[in-house]
Amino acid sequence: MRALLSGYYGKGNGGDEALLATLLQMLPPHVTPVVLSANPEETRDRYGVETYNRMAISPVLQALRSCDAFIWGGGSLIQDVTSSISPLYYSGLMALAQTMGLKTVAWAQGIGPLVRPQTRWLARQNFTGCTKVSVRDRASAALLSDWQIPFILAPDPVWALESKPVPGLWDLPAPRVAVTLRSHPQLTEKRLANLTRALVDFQKATQAFILLLPFQKSEDLSIAQAIQPHLLDVSQILCLEDPQVLKGVFKGVEMAIGMRLHSLIMAAAEGCRCFALSYDPKVNRLMEDLDMPGWDLANLPDEPNVISTTWMEHYANGDPLSPNQIQSLVDRALMHREVLSAALTE
Repeated sequence: MRALLSGYYGKGNGGDEALLATLLQMLPPHVTPVVLSANPEETRDRYGVETYNRMAISPVLQALRSCDAFIWGGGSLIQDVTSSISPLYYSGLMALAQTMGLKTVAWAQGIGPLVRPQTRWLARQNFTGCTKVSVRDRASAALLSDWQIPFILAPDPVWALESKPVPGLWDLPAPRVAVTLRSHPQLTEKRLANLTRALVDFQKATQAFILLLPFQKSEDLSIAQAIQPHLLDVSQILCLEDPQVLKGVFKGVEMAIGMRLHSLIMAAAEGCRCFALSYDPKVNRLMEDLDMPGWDLANLPDEPNVISTTWMEHYANGDPLSPNQIQSLVDRALMHREVLSAALTE
């Protein structure tokens, strides 16, 4: 059986690459993956899979015709807040696959926000037509319940991604703290300046070595480069392409301060204390589920001293998830694998 995988792949986003790596890890052995990517050569070389350019109409149609199944491969693909075009692209592919009679799976989806009636209608049609559906959060589950669409609810599959060692990580000074910020309208110049000042104070107080981790170079690297001169000799920017290695960073880190959802999931999964800076409801959902401390960026304290003191308190006294909690989340995340097995029977 051949399955066409569609997601935000090949865009250099660590979280979405982690979803792809996990999906490939979870596919049944009899299924050959074919991946739609923004960078087909890189995706092919990294994962050893057949790839097609996600925006080239003729190759995409060719790929669909050559496959028996179509999978929405994880993440917030169906939301219309950051883009009104993106959900139309993914919905169009799903509708085409369903019209062509392929088995269709909406895998590990975080649905919404959906603010436009037409996007909402399209999403409902797509999910109704799926062979199997799995979602990663309660809000998505509630929406599908309202629509009377059967689904499986399980933690984000990246909880179950196998991590790999990071070359040279253990040569860096310890203790280490990882910081993952991304560009966003809510991360204003003033807020970034306050976070930078707080980070400098936090580093002086804890003597921690700061790892600045851009999860998506195009969005995050410039922010890391703006912060690093304030932390000369006590920080390093780590640009890692392999999502399993990226997850491995958090094995050697005492605490993670993160905006990106998958930076917090990876950190928590590796037994790291986490502090969230939320720019999106999906981060708030994770904070609620794990009782994770943090702030909405919109409510970030104006005083750097308040920020750094809060971080120091969590660094000194905060608790990571227990091994039992982590194992429970990993075990439940593997339910996404069962959905694939059930949908892609030979």
